[in-house]
Amino acid sequence: MSKKYDAIIIGGGHNGLVCAAYLAKAGRKVLVLERRHVLGGAAVSEEMYPGFTFSVASYVVSLFRPHIIRDLELAKHGYEVIPMDCSFLPLPNGDSLARWSDPQRSRREIARFSRKDSEIYPEFGKVMTHMGKLAKAVIDYPAPDITSIKPKELSNLLRLGRTFKDLGPDLLHLNTKLVTMSALDFLDLWFESETLKAPMAVSGIIGTFQGVRSPGTAYVLLHHYMGQLDGAFRSWGFSKGGTGGISMACARAAESFGAEIRTEAPVQQVLIKKGNAEGVVLENGDEIIAKTVISNLDPNRTYLKMVGEKYLEDDVLKEIKRFKLRGSSGKVNLALDRVPEFSCRPGDGDHIRGDIAIAPSIDYLEKAFDQAKYGEFSTRPYINAVIPTLTDPSLAPPGKHILSCFVQYAPYNIKEGAENWPKYREAFGDTVVDTMAEYIPGLKDSILYRQVLTPWDLEQKMGLTEGNIFHGELSLEQLLFQRPIASYAKYKTSIPKLWMCGSGTHPGGGIMGAGGELCARSMLTSRSI
Repeated sequence: MSKKYDAIIIGGGHNGLVCAAYLAKAGRKVLVLERRHVLGGAAVSEEMYPGFTFSVASYVVSLFRPHIIRDLELAKHGYEVIPMDCSFLPLPNGDSLARWSDPQRSRREIARFSRKDSEIYPEFGKVMTHMGKLAKAVIDYPAPDITSIKPKELSNLLRLGRTFKDLGPDLLHLNTKLVTMSALDFLDLWFESETLKAPMAVSGIIGTFQGVRSPGTAYVLLHHYMGQLDGAFRSWGFSKGGTGGISMACARAAESFGAEIRTEAPVQQVLIKKGNAEGVVLENGDEIIAKTVISNLDPNRTYLKMVGEKYLEDDVLKEIKRFKLRGSSGKVNLALDRVPEFSCRPGDGDHIRGDIAIAPSIDYLEKAFDQAKYGEFSTRPYINAVIPTLTDPSLAPPGKHILSCFVQYAPYNIKEGAENWPKYREAFGDTVVDTMAEYIPGLKDSILYRQVLTPWDLEQKMGLTEGNIFHGELSLEQLLFQRPIASYAKYKTSIPKLWMCGSGTHPGGGIMGAGGELCARSMLTSRSI
């Protein structure tokens, strides 16, 4: 094909679309190629049953960077997030705990389980907010290269050093604990009530193949505390129209700046000539030439499938094969003919307008992880559920609702082999519905349709290797200047003129947009495009 581009972006997930928008805004000629019929990657909205629009994979938002919203004028292109007011924990004994955005309401709820914890909880929130603001100094900039003596890298290290210096000794020590301790051990420093700690600890295991007692999960907990909505830290919300609404706002912004976007255009491989990336080859055999190529795919798929082992040096190949994905979660989406009512708090109340955690105890969570360690999906799983239709009725017909369930643990590598997941898909779905039905009488009778996604399905449908929702675990050895590998953690790859912008790069996963933005900025400031 004769048309030549400054950049071709492989994958129309939200990071790829953000990257395209920044490059196009800077006057570059950009083409985005998406293999599916719909944009968004894992942040996608699809009508899977007549009248019902599911956030098929990713389902809530908080981490999306506020400056990206401003830079790309995303509100003008349809970006709208509805804040969540409550985190609700139903308990098997008929009791429950609701944590609200109103601190006084939360204090009264927590006091029923521990008066001490109710007094400490607001202070914990303040500290985590402070730590979240500190994280901005890390996630809103490229990861510093600690091995370089270039003035720019030394300047980045100095900036980061000043940020940490301002913490003071107490918060500095706490930060050290955050990146080394388990989520549970960290929470044990503050709280005594297991009823409170269990639903808080699960923020440390989202998307990881680790348990709440595993070292390093406290950082993942912080990762889920450092988001913000409209300037309010630690706030989460629903994207209007489902999470695909965010992706489509990014796509419209990119197109408004002149980017070209094609769906149903699967890329077979990166076109490499004389060691350089010079374009892509589509599955239909078409070649498209570009000055640079940017992959929004995970590191495994980028290096091993889009490039191929024959073009990789031995040390790079070893590091990429060592990069941990280990998908551990699945998704069950239900179309319902009525509002699901919890037996512990009947009725359509504000308590079910946020997220709902099935995490009744620490032992429950650990037993769920124990099964996964031996290659089985958890028969008593941790579930994080939402009913987005209560705040966005446009997602379903009048009076009808969606119950969206994120589930752990569902290991990609089941003992029978990942390729056998289709045989166990419906059993996995039954387990999730059975678990929810223990808290929601009549749930099974209200189901009009269900969609079950195992890690294998996430890999096949959305291109997430091993079904990992973060494009790679957020473990300490895979963060900052080591994401995805130490030699190539600045959005460049080992192949000249091939870059990466997905969640497998710094600062990691979630609907954040940072990987796309920082990749674009790195390319522009280095005049690589």
